[in-house]
Amino acid sequence: MKKLVILSGAGMSAESGIKTFRDADGLWEGHDVMEVASPQGFQKDPSLVLDFYNQRRRQLQEVEPNDGHRYIAQLEKHFDVHVVTQNVDDLHERAGSTQVLHLHGELNKIRSTGNPSDIKIWKKDLVLGDLCSKGFQLRPHIVWFGEAVPELERAAAIVSVADYVVIVGTSMQVYPAASLISYAKLEIPKFYIDPKPKISYEITQAMHMEILEHRATEGMRVLFDRLTKEDQG
Repeated sequence: MKKLVILSGAGMSAESGIKTFRDADGLWEGHDVMEVASPQGFQKDPSLVLDFYNQRRRQLQEVEPNDGHRYIAQLEKHFDVHVVTQNVDDLHERAGSTQVLHLHGELNKIRSTGNPSDIKIWKKDLVLGDLCSKGFQLRPHIVWFGEAVPELERAAAIVSVADYVVIVGTSMQVYPAASLISYAKLEIPKFYIDPKPKISYEITQAMHMEILEHRATEGMRVLFDRLTKEDQG
């Protein structure tokens, strides 16, 4: 079975109603991202940061996967599909995808501030005074600005053995996630789904990349039809 790797970003979940900080010039739900998504912000006002993620966690329970998520999950009937996502929601999993790697952490998990490997599933509110077994404050299991991306090496290894790569819902402008496409074999087919792609024709030609100028759900529908026909043909 051929390996298909999906590199997904915020545009993938936007059609489910999840907003991103890029929707409003660096503001995320009215907050400067450095206030709520950086170690400095957490040190300055931990209650604000915890409340911000509590609201995001509650919002996540109110939204559903969209057709784009479902098309990706259905591709598992035809390919060995790996999803490498910049998104911290669980919509890929809820749509049925079984191999999902979250580069930037997960909203429904928390970890110890004193032991980064002490990670737990957490779907309720997290407040000051919630401690790990060793007495350290718990924090969202999110990769904040300025922090290392621990899953990057694993993600690069997944991309390096792909037979197809699909980029959807991400501008591929944010590093280090944007560097992942460089690990793909040059000769394999690559598809970039974006209604307003910010990538030059020369680069797409050099990388064997085809651009599909659609939003995430429509682009995945078009690509699903194409790839499954090729698989059956």
